[in-house]
Order: sequence, then structure tokens, then C-alpha cells
Amino acid sequence: MKICIIIPVINEAREISRSIDRACESGADEIVVVDGGSTDGTQDILRDANCVFIESKPGRAIQMNAGAKATRSDVILFLHADNWLAKNACLQIRDALQNEEIQFGAFEQKIQNEGRVFRWIESGNRWRVARQGLIYGDQAFFIRQDLFEQLGGFPEIPLMEDFELSRRLRVAGKPIILPGPTFVSARRWERVGPIRQTIRNWFLSTAYRLGVSTEWIAKRYRRHDQ
Repeated sequence: MKICIIIPVINEAREISRSIDRACESGADEIVVVDGGSTDGTQDILRDANCVFIESKPGRAIQMNAGAKATRSDVILFLHADNWLAKNACLQIRDALQNEEIQFGAFEQKIQNEGRVFRWIESGNRWRVARQGLIYGDQAFFIRQDLFEQLGGFPEIPLMEDFELSRRLRVAGKPIILPGPTFVSARRWERVGPIRQTIRNWFLSTAYRLGVSTEWIAKRYRRHDQ
């Protein structure tokens, strides 16, 4: 069972080398990094890195779809550049997907901050996957490629592409949650404060559920390099 890890990036010169190294250590057969127009030297790093490097138009959904088209692996895993995987992550996937009824899933998280509030955030995110079937991008979402293609990939919307694909996946059953963990940088929470950032995330996801346009939501989502 071949596994490809797809990493969409823009201006991630500080993080991308570690992310690729950890992806290699996790047991992946292939790593595809899709750059959306970096200007900070990320592309120079990628040209010499142990990965397939491609360029695309900016936009996380656009970049991830471009990465998926560049591989014929059995399973694809989407990883944020500031996240990294446990060394046995791909082994966990291969073992789980021996059961043909399991089609997709995610990992438990370990946010890289020892504060108690981050343990609460991890628990809340695990509950969301288990109870609502909603997998967000920083949980290392993986899926059988044939199912991903059947669904048409990620909807190419400005934001909430992971939320929308998770809703479409409900027809395929429930996601599995593997122990992982996915190690998650705390940089976004640390920049604005964990409570404030969590409330902001809830606000944006609730707005999407209520039918607010993704263009409106995207204008209120601050990118890591802005």
C-alpha cells in the first residue's frame, strides 16, 4: 500500500525542511510539496529537498488538488507545513486500511505547547472528528485516492475546503482516528492567544454552517505570514 504525503506551502522557509524530513521518517513512499507562490526562499529549499516539488496557483484547496493529481499512490495524506508526523504514522495507516471498510481518517494531535488549555483544544478536536466526522487540515487527513477522485477532490473555495470535503465524505462512513500523533505547531494560537484563536475558529466554522460565503470568511482568516 503506497502512501503519498502532500504538503501545500506558501512562505514556509522556516518550517518546510523539518516537515519534509519528518514525513520521510514517517514511512511515506512519496512526498509532494506544492508551492503557491512563495517569496521567502521556500522554493530554493524545495528544489534541493527530498520531495517532488510542483508549483500551482495559490489557495490551499487548489494546491492540494494539484498535489493529488501528481501521484498514483493508494493513499494520500494532506499535511500542513508546520505539522509533522510520528515515525510510525504510515505504518498505522497501512494497518488500519487492511480493513477495506475504512476509507479515510485522521490522527490525534499533540499541540507543541505544554499549557493545559492546549490539551482541552486537542480533546475538542478529537470529539469533533469522532462525533461530527469533521476533519480539519491540521489533523493530517488521509484518504484512499480512488475515493478522493470519486468526490472530485477538495472543493476549490477560498477557505473551509476541509470542512466541506468532510461533509461530503459522510456517505462513505465514519473516519477512523489513529493515535499518531500529529505534532502541531502552536504558532497561530501563541500569536493571538489560545482562547481568542479558538473562539475565532468557532466563529468562522459556525458562519460557514449558517451559509455565509467563503469569500467573507476568508477575509477574516489571517494567514500565517500576514
